[in-house]
Amino acid sequence: MVLLHMDVRVQGTVAPDPFLSAADLLETEYDLSQPVDVQIRENPDERTWAAHYEDHHVLNISRQAATSVMARELALHEFAHMARYEQRHASHTQSTDEALFLALAGKSVERRKLSHCYQIANHMKDIYADDITLDLAPATKLIDFFAAKLATALADRPAEDDRPGSRLETPGSDPEITAVNAAFALGLVERHGLVDGGHRLYDLAHAAAADAPAVDLAEFKDRFKSLGSDPTESEYRKALVDVTRAYATAE
Repeated sequence: MVLLHMDVRVQGTVAPDPFLSAADLLETEYDLSQPVDVQIRENPDERTWAAHYEDHHVLNISRQAATSVMARELALHEFAHMARYEQRHASHTQSTDEALFLALAGKSVERRKLSHCYQIANHMKDIYADDITLDLAPATKLIDFFAAKLATALADRPAEDDRPGSRLETPGSDPEITAVNAAFALGLVERHGLVDGGHRLYDLAHAAAADAPAVDLAEFKDRFKSLGSDPTESEYRKALVDVTRAYATAE
């Protein structure tokens, strides 16, 4: 175990440098009052996420991610989630289950769309975490990351068979959530003025939207882009309920 500045403890045999660098960046503007345990996961498909406990935070990250060129940026993003949690920001105190119950009560929703609603709720949290990270670090790697992810999702689009309504899809290549992911990426970069309209990200986003006519790319982009910086609990709950309902009921 390696003890770093800002009380960040890396469990495992990866180099601590990306986590130290991310902690230093965060501390230029923010501080965490609770220690952070970095847990290295061996499953390369496991996503990076933050967990919060009574007396500490945990940054869960795969070994592959922890040793990648994005390691510092991923760590900084998760540290930003921890900062939002300690601030008691509405985006990080609102129960996702409660908001989805309010949004979908009385409605019949496909299982895949319900799982997508949780992903959309995570995007809303990510907006507020990235409001911190994009104030602290260059955005170049993040923009390239978004473009690469969208390009991969588009390349993995499942082929349709001859039966109406039968489309073999995986969560990563589902056209509808891919379109929402594109809207999130555009909303975030426009929120911070990071790219111009000629950037490749726009071509990829429009290609994703063409595959998902039920998803209004511009509408979802604007929902992410226009989130208030410091909403009340009621304001944030309404925004989350509205975007969830808009996606789940789209035809």
